[in-house]
Amino acid sequence: MQQTTQIQPSFTLKTREGGVASADERADEVVIGVGPAFDKHQHHTLIDMPHGAILKELIAGVEEEGLHARVVRILRTSDVSFMAWDAANLSGSGIGIGIQSKGTTVIHQRDLLPLSNLELFSQAPLLTLETYRQIGKNAARYARKESPSPVPVVNDQMVRPKFMAKAALFHIKETKHVVQDAEPVTLHIDLVRE
Repeated sequence: MQQTTQIQPSFTLKTREGGVASADERADEVVIGVGPAFDKHQHHTLIDMPHGAILKELIAGVEEEGLHARVVRILRTSDVSFMAWDAANLSGSGIGIGIQSKGTTVIHQRDLLPLSNLELFSQAPLLTLETYRQIGKNAARYARKESPSPVPVVNDQMVRPKFMAKAALFHIKETKHVVQDAEPVTLHIDLVRE
């Protein structure tokens, strides 16, 4: 008797820019605001994690909680707190996620000050795809007016000195693509079968 194994198809996530992103009234959405260079001029984080894979996990996390994820490119800043705050202000639920090209991520809420936030994930080299999925899940829970436990993160004091120079270069490259006072742009997501 011959045994057959079914291979699951594999998909890659690709982004495509649309028009100007506007605020929505959809209470069941979380807006993910990516940096100016994210998956456009830079395609991997500090630890070579593909941006498409990260977006795929963030979106999956939001959708697993029964909410809708919308992705926008924030062009006016390279500061992750302001990206997340801008995303929260576009979101019908008032909850947004900001992510820099290097991988640093923030969950934000519309009615907080820009440099305040719900959760900050500053040690990007320690974030895994599973962590990004959990970030999406927690953002969705905040959008449902729940008070989830913060996403557990690993802390390593040696990460900062090890990646400091590379992180600075990533930030400089991202900042080169900032367009002062630019409106955010909608990103359409395409799943491409591998």
